[in-house]
Amino acid sequence: MEKFDYLRDLGFPGEYPYTRGVYATMYRARLWTMRQYAGFGTAEQTNQRFKYLLKHGQTGLSVAFDFPTQLGYDCDHPMAKGEVGKAGVSVSTLRDMEIVFDGIPLDKVTTSMTINAPATILLAMYIAVAEKQGVPQEKLGGTVQNDILKEYVARGMYIFPPKPSMKLVTDIFEYCSKYVPRWHTISISGYHIREAGATAVQELAFTLANGIAYVEAAINRGLDLDRFASRLSFFFASHNNFFEEIAKFRAARRLWAKIMRERFGAKNPSAWCLRFHTQTSGCTLTAQQPLNNIVRVTLQALAAVLGGTQSLHTNSFDEALALPSELAARVALRTQQIIAYESGVADTIDPLAGSYYVEWLTDHIEEEAMKYIERIDQLGGAVAAIEKGYIQREIVESAYRYQREIERKERVIVGVNEFTTEERTPIEILKIDPEIEKKLIERINSIRKMRNQLKVREALDKLRKAAEHDENLMPVILECVKQYATLGEICDTLREIYGEYKAPTIF
Repeated sequence: MEKFDYLRDLGFPGEYPYTRGVYATMYRARLWTMRQYAGFGTAEQTNQRFKYLLKHGQTGLSVAFDFPTQLGYDCDHPMAKGEVGKAGVSVSTLRDMEIVFDGIPLDKVTTSMTINAPATILLAMYIAVAEKQGVPQEKLGGTVQNDILKEYVARGMYIFPPKPSMKLVTDIFEYCSKYVPRWHTISISGYHIREAGATAVQELAFTLANGIAYVEAAINRGLDLDRFASRLSFFFASHNNFFEEIAKFRAARRLWAKIMRERFGAKNPSAWCLRFHTQTSGCTLTAQQPLNNIVRVTLQALAAVLGGTQSLHTNSFDEALALPSELAARVALRTQQIIAYESGVADTIDPLAGSYYVEWLTDHIEEEAMKYIERIDQLGGAVAAIEKGYIQREIVESAYRYQREIERKERVIVGVNEFTTEERTPIEILKIDPEIEKKLIERINSIRKMRNQLKVREALDKLRKAAEHDENLMPVILECVKQYATLGEICDTLREIYGEYKAPTIF
């Protein structure tokens, strides 16, 4: 800290290098967006949950899709059996999307969609729903996750190999820069990397390395750096080590600002700003003594706020057992509201700035993350590092060390390896009716019978040709969904051209 220079290393909120926040007044002018992640079962059930959360003060929507949807399978595909609607809402056609947002004006809310491999298709559906509501796409605000690289290293929800997948990512960049200018075209996600077992430093480093890869891909496409980079957003986890998480968020802003200005030469200050969404940590929640999770989530949420997040999801206390019940979802939302309106932490911009420990820890995390980024550069960048299994190995080894610490009681988890009890807390959990799968299959069969089959075939043929000729696929995918081509039909057409990715054995 002897070399600490206030103006150079810390500066002011809203000014480069943005250590203290991307906006000059932060929450004193506007609170973070309270965006509870939700989605389960049928489109009707998810629509009801969204309306419930909006009624109780949520300020942004965040859509969870089930596993078949994330992998590009229709609800009646053999691979979807038993998983329909279980981990999110099932969306197979535009009709499902219409129901999800029925009665929700898309020019009045912002929507985040956690979808990656088929992101082009779900974004096209969202645009089509908006058009049916009379809302032009240039008025739409929100985010599509669209981060395929982290799927290869942490989550496994990929369809196509890396090269065509990166092409689809940049298709969204290009299309939205022209037609959906308010849309955040990617949410570069450290959350899933952290949940897979990465440390705070690894989460930051691997996320920014992926961000560098996306920027390079967009530049190679010929996109204007200063224009598209201002629409990039990030997504981080907030774990239990309170000060480490705060320092991680501050270091992330400073590192990204330097990368964009010094490495890429961006001139637009908006392109230097790392704006991010935070979700409290699902993997830290315990099935044992589940009410303890309310305390964990509160501390994690407070760290995100003190770290300067732009939007926040707070996990529900029952998520180690099942999808959130209405009661648990409401408690999670109230946690944010109590922090915002009762704690006073939003009254001061970056209140921990200048703290010896926080500033030292911010510097330390930045330095350690930069070492990882330099190593990834030496390997040829994030895509090459993924193909070589480097990032995957680092995460797995970290996860193993963490688990061994718990087993040896070197790391205390309250209610799990210390302070345990045989008493069980009765929790009423949300259960998904298995009969909904039959209802959704009936719906998709009905859609297939009612639509214009000739126009569907023509749209899919046009998509196949566009993919073969390396064209931007967003316009033709939009036409496909408007004709009620199914998610699976569109993905199968692309599978014919791009093939499917098979993960290498690296251990």
